[in-house]
Amino acid sequence: MSLYVQYGCGFSAPKNWKNYDSSPTLRFERTWLIGKLYQKNSQPFPENVLYGDIVKGLPEQENTCDGLYCSHVLEHLSYQDFQAALKNTYHILKPRGTFRCVVPDLKFAIEKYLKDYDSVENPSSEFMRRTLLGKEKRSRGLTGIIKDYVGNSKHLWMWDEKSLMSELEKSGFKNCRICFFNDSKDDHFKFVEEADRFNEAVAIECTK
Repeated sequence: MSLYVQYGCGFSAPKNWKNYDSSPTLRFERTWLIGKLYQKNSQPFPENVLYGDIVKGLPEQENTCDGLYCSHVLEHLSYQDFQAALKNTYHILKPRGTFRCVVPDLKFAIEKYLKDYDSVENPSSEFMRRTLLGKEKRSRGLTGIIKDYVGNSKHLWMWDEKSLMSELEKSGFKNCRICFFNDSKDDHFKFVEEADRFNEAVAIECTK
């Protein structure tokens, strides 16, 4: 039986995929009583989403996944955690299995920043907001700290085509290529990919 795994899935959880997310919100929801109170004021995760952190390693055996997918996940990791995520992804992927990942394109953002430099009032602020880098306002108090921890919306380390390709190859992946929405020969990826996630992004397909 084939096994296809998506991590950092958020609310996108196709039934023919095994879907993991490491959001603390998901853990709150799945905790008895706390979860019942929390879900009254939020959109709950789909029932088929499992808690799992690719940095620590997903609960899958080595060489068992036919395909792995993540979209707009890796840029939320520190560089060291990113390397751990690639190592753990490689570990559970079958030989000749396919891994596809999508991240915002840092090169695109920089080129837009340079192109618009003379036509916008505050180009540096536009760039920082567009890339979700830096902090516009420092969180204060316990509530603010908890909100930052649960949200995890900031980008910690961004990527361009050349750099991401290099890191994948250093992690052992082969046949790396730039890919596009729904261009995989493996039809399973059509169930998990969303066209708008490929906008202003770098997407790479590779194999073990």
